[in-house]
Amino acid sequence: MKKLVFSALFVLQVVFVFAQSTGFTGKVVDSKTQKPLQNVVASIQNTTLTTLTNVSGVFTFNELSAGSQLLQIKSVGFKDQLLVVEVEVGKILDLGIIVLEEDITFEQQINLITILENDLGDDNSGSENTAGLLQASRDVFQQAAAFNWGQARFRIRGLDNEYSNTMINGVSMNKLLDNRPQWGNWGGLNDATRNQEFTTGSAPSDYTFGGILGTQEINTRASIYRKGTRLSYAGTQTNYNWRAMMTHASGMNKKGWAFVISASRRWAQEAYFEGTDYAANSLFASIEKKFNEKHSLNFTTIYAQNRRGRNSSNTNEITSIAGIKYNSFWGYQDGEKRNSRDREVEEPINMLTHYWKINDKTQLTSNVMYQFGKIGNSRLDFVNAANPDPTYYQNLPSYFTSLYNNDPETVPSSAYEPGGLGGVFTPNLIGAMDAPFFTNRQIDWNAMYRANTTPIVDENGIEIGRAPGQSSYVLYEDRTDDKLFVANTILSSQLSDNIVMNAGASYSRLKSSNFQMLTDLLGGSSFLDTDPFQEGTAQQPDLNNPNRQVRAGDKYGYNYNLFADHIDAFTQFKFTYKKIDFYLAQSYSRKTYQREGLYRNGIYANSSFGKSDKIEFDNFGFKGGLTYKISGQQFLNFNSLYMSKAPSMRNVFFNARLSNLPIRDLKSETVSNLDMSYIIKTPTFKARFTGFFANIKDATETSFFFAEGAFEDNDADESDAFVAEIVTGLDKLNIGGEVGLEYQITSTIKATAAASYGQYTYNSNPNVVLNDDSRAARGLSPLVNLGESKLKNYRQPGIPNQAYAVGLEYRDPKFWWVGANVNYLADTYVDVSSVLRTNSFLRNPFDANGFQFPEATQDRVDELLKQEKFNPYTLVNLTGGKSWRVSGKNPITLGLFVTLNNIFDVQYKTGGFEQARNANYRELNQDVSSGTPAFAPRYFYGFGRTYFFNFYINF
Repeated sequence: MKKLVFSALFVLQVVFVFAQSTGFTGKVVDSKTQKPLQNVVASIQNTTLTTLTNVSGVFTFNELSAGSQLLQIKSVGFKDQLLVVEVEVGKILDLGIIVLEEDITFEQQINLITILENDLGDDNSGSENTAGLLQASRDVFQQAAAFNWGQARFRIRGLDNEYSNTMINGVSMNKLLDNRPQWGNWGGLNDATRNQEFTTGSAPSDYTFGGILGTQEINTRASIYRKGTRLSYAGTQTNYNWRAMMTHASGMNKKGWAFVISASRRWAQEAYFEGTDYAANSLFASIEKKFNEKHSLNFTTIYAQNRRGRNSSNTNEITSIAGIKYNSFWGYQDGEKRNSRDREVEEPINMLTHYWKINDKTQLTSNVMYQFGKIGNSRLDFVNAANPDPTYYQNLPSYFTSLYNNDPETVPSSAYEPGGLGGVFTPNLIGAMDAPFFTNRQIDWNAMYRANTTPIVDENGIEIGRAPGQSSYVLYEDRTDDKLFVANTILSSQLSDNIVMNAGASYSRLKSSNFQMLTDLLGGSSFLDTDPFQEGTAQQPDLNNPNRQVRAGDKYGYNYNLFADHIDAFTQFKFTYKKIDFYLAQSYSRKTYQREGLYRNGIYANSSFGKSDKIEFDNFGFKGGLTYKISGQQFLNFNSLYMSKAPSMRNVFFNARLSNLPIRDLKSETVSNLDMSYIIKTPTFKARFTGFFANIKDATETSFFFAEGAFEDNDADESDAFVAEIVTGLDKLNIGGEVGLEYQITSTIKATAAASYGQYTYNSNPNVVLNDDSRAARGLSPLVNLGESKLKNYRQPGIPNQAYAVGLEYRDPKFWWVGANVNYLADTYVDVSSVLRTNSFLRNPFDANGFQFPEATQDRVDELLKQEKFNPYTLVNLTGGKSWRVSGKNPITLGLFVTLNNIFDVQYKTGGFEQARNANYRELNQDVSSGTPAFAPRYFYGFGRTYFFNFYINF
């Protein structure tokens, strides 16, 4: 019997020894509540090993290699924990309790959205700003770029958002119209969209091939939200004044159901800039049903309505008279400010997602999404009436102080000698002193109402009222009403211990209705739908319905549909080894565009009505990269990419409002990228040093403006026109470096630093073509090829080429904190005119032989065409906060977050553009030489001193 017991014990001991694993375990809790945290991501750096904490907050890693391992603990809303663990053979090390502290950058995200929504574009496209791409990033450099430099419209690596990919549940949210995301589609839902994953540059993503600016994946799966309720109330004076928000997450119940709801309202009667009203309502709901361990179904719906008054760009002259907060788009009506340039976004999103865990190593996620709604930009229209814009050039003092006599019979011959002005300077100083802008700086709504009505008089001829008449002024919207269907599927599979495969395919179908809609007759009875600048049948926007009298709610002017089909597929393989990780990926996409004209325009009678030919683009992409692990805490990282990219739909149909004609011989642009990084990750010190190179070739850009003297014509009036500018073959070269440093000086004090230095230039002399509708109306070709524009080595506009930040933060164990950062930004340039840099700039339109202006000299040309660089500036920001824990059966957390941005109220320009109205040398030289140019560049300004506070309750 003793032998039997001894033998049994021996066998059990052997089994126990051999069953022992090598690894460690731990329990993750909230620092405030001391409650366990579920679904926290625990991962071992430099491996593919990742696990989630269970309902008790516990995680375990088995079968690890002995030695030093770097453990990362990560959860949304908390600071990452990075721990060095010494693993011993045959032992499961118990790490005990791991405490996660609240991440204060989560509160900063709520402040950031006020910067993003101030889009400068004047059409229905998405945002160029890249700050939104980074708003939940943990990278030190990217946090500085978003929170500190976003107010200056800094763009990572000088790149536009069209080179990134923003996704919700793996579905791309980049618009097919312009390839950019429309941030307003989920604006005001910061709590609901906080679960995000990022990649930088062309690094690999599990969801898409991506671009050269990285990816942002927003996950709205209901079961991953932390259970609880959050109420908050915020105040600011940037784009809105007040915000109220509520979010509740149920967590997964025993029946397999989970749901999340969120709602917010943001509003302002007048925000930072004059006359900029704001009203936004946002709703979010996500509900998930877990059928079993393999299948779950999630439905997400997002409704984010946003209406806000826009602010104008202004010349230095306007700003010197009226201040940087001046906005020409508003005026008083019945004692209240009314903005004529409102922008409204209302495009609900509905998405159904199926999660299929095929086995322990393979998952398949599939989505169907339907998005619909409208984007509208309002503005004033007028016929046979004075321009209502108070900053119209003839209303400004500079109009009177930049006058010239250009009559060849009275101008002395010396004016035509090299260095001359080609005319005689004849300023009207009295007229300048009495310029209308001094007394009428805002839109006069009452005057427009009066112009649209006729007097009612009694028998004595005394006016006793006004009757509606034919409207000379109306308010209308440029509308884009989209209907978008998307279906996609994404596969992730662990092929072996060292290899992971990601693959995906998607199909998108867009119908975009674009039209001009009359919204307000401004007291009139109807409005005649004709073009007074043309003659005969060319006056008719729709020959099928000529001389229409339109009223509020009617479409007029232009009306067309755009159709787009997009097929996209990618595969990616990631390889992970002890010293080297590397990946390879490839993609294929096809985009098909088509226009359908619903009006037969009088100017383009034979090329405006009906459907155009389909325009197709096939594109490929390849990328790869590797990470060399110098040690467990030091890495070298390399990424490279080469891809072709279809032009956006808005650039294919350059005159889509009137014509089916696309740009001739248009081809895809090519994009290449290389970046190299040295990375350090330790529990107290983190650093990233990156050098990057991006080369974009054969880009296409279109724009619209009024040009004087742009065409060769002996009749001065005939050489002036409102034109579409088509720039093709445009190359861009972006090179530079990035640095991000973070050092935990003590357990309570942290120092950060970030730097970006780049050179973002045009790298070719593109071709410029102008489209003039007036020429088409006269039976001539509307396209005028101006040839090469000498843009090479000019700087890309509106981007600080240099940006530096240093910050210090104190975080007290009693849950209050304060921080400060100082930021220096420099080398931002104005947007130069392509037309002014073609040979037509020097060509005299009055010379029958096409010779250049005789008074022109090369030195003066260089002086006139030198690109303006904005002054550098320094911005100092303060942040702070405090949270309180209220104990009880249902404990509550209260918190207050406060920021003061630009505390020294520095005035600075964030962007601007040259006006190309003076499209030839003589007109520009005379205007500039006057000292008070009437068509000087227009600028946008950043916010001065602003505040933001947010009070919240979590329970």
